[in-house]
Amino acid sequence: MRRFARSKMATACAVLGSGALLLTGCGSGAGSDGEAVTLSYLHRLPDGEGMTPVSEIVAKWNESHPEIQVEATKFDGDASEMALKLETDVNAGTGPCLAQVGYGEVPDLYVKGLLQDVRSEADRYKDNYSEGAYSLMNVGNTVVGLPQDTGPLVYYYNEAAFDQLGVEVPTTIDELSEIAAKAAAQDRYAVAFTPDEAQYWLSGQAAAAGDNWFTANGEEWLVDTGGAGTEVVASFWQELIDDEEALVQDRWGDEFTQALTDGSLIGHIGAAWEAGFLLDPLDGTEAEGQWRVAQLPAFGESATTGPDGGSGVAVMKDCEYAEEAMAFNDWFNTQVDDLATQGLVVAATGAPETPEKMTRQFGGQDVFEEMNVANAALSPDFVYVPGFAALSAMNTTASEAGEGSVPVAEIFETAQTTSVEALDNLGIAVADN
Repeated sequence: MRRFARSKMATACAVLGSGALLLTGCGSGAGSDGEAVTLSYLHRLPDGEGMTPVSEIVAKWNESHPEIQVEATKFDGDASEMALKLETDVNAGTGPCLAQVGYGEVPDLYVKGLLQDVRSEADRYKDNYSEGAYSLMNVGNTVVGLPQDTGPLVYYYNEAAFDQLGVEVPTTIDELSEIAAKAAAQDRYAVAFTPDEAQYWLSGQAAAAGDNWFTANGEEWLVDTGGAGTEVVASFWQELIDDEEALVQDRWGDEFTQALTDGSLIGHIGAAWEAGFLLDPLDGTEAEGQWRVAQLPAFGESATTGPDGGSGVAVMKDCEYAEEAMAFNDWFNTQVDDLATQGLVVAATGAPETPEKMTRQFGGQDVFEEMNVANAALSPDFVYVPGFAALSAMNTTASEAGEGSVPVAEIFETAQTTSVEALDNLGIAVADN
């Protein structure tokens, strides 16, 4: 894959002369007159009540780094709208130096020429992050920034309900299938099949099963969504759906929440970031404090998990001083306790303190310690492909599979054809399997 040249931002900045303190977006480091310059950082962290505000975190950096000042701006729209804004602003020459981007967006933004290759800088900091999280900021041999938060798949379960069933926490999907059968016999569900999350949720399970759907091969991409691991995932869910042993509901529908609150749903494979709000509907009920989180039951021979969302901080193409930008990038993303208050499962190594609310909801469990284990187990091989957004078509097929009108395997056939079409539409060659 070709690398996109940097724009001539230095020329534009030079024209502005001694107004170095106003050079938001022009880079970082000392200006020609020795004054500090400003890096702009666009993010979409929630900054909600009880959280350490991003502005407060950034202020700590600015106080100790007078020569490299950072100006953070919160984007309040949807994630997809932020990606469009970045494309518009960068093409207009007004883009930020650093921006929060979803891992699934990284390849698209790169092939559109919006991100820099900062591997030489990123490699200095790679040991501060899990190998799997770091790989998600890669496009082929290019690295465009550093990971911020992750969404490794984990298993949530109601410990009290499991005790009533007389079952232990599953460590393999075979064990989980057996528990699902026992639960279904009592009109309960130890798993949920969620069609509206299929795109990221099922691709993450395929990664956990050892498959790597997308591989950059020079200027071509190899696409294979039908590997042995993916077949394991398809068979697992097909059996559960056929035997009516899985709750089949959209993750973000009222029916899922109802099943959680009425006690019929007692287990769920979900992203680590769900821990921040999954159990909110149980606050003040008899079920408060009954749930726990465990590692994803193994889909293969190893206890690997796969990614379901998350984001990193990328260096945009017009950021002239990548070295200074990446220094801040690493510093910010390793402020694990502050970032954890934002509800993030932080990509940096080292478990932050679990917030009080989460500790209460999970019955005193050290949730972030468990998530830290999941981060370390994140597949280092799975990456997203340019055009991954188009794979939302998997969700439609998953709805049909949940209804029983098509086999689960067809979801992954949709992933294959849609990936190839997306690459063709972007003018990117597809390698023969």
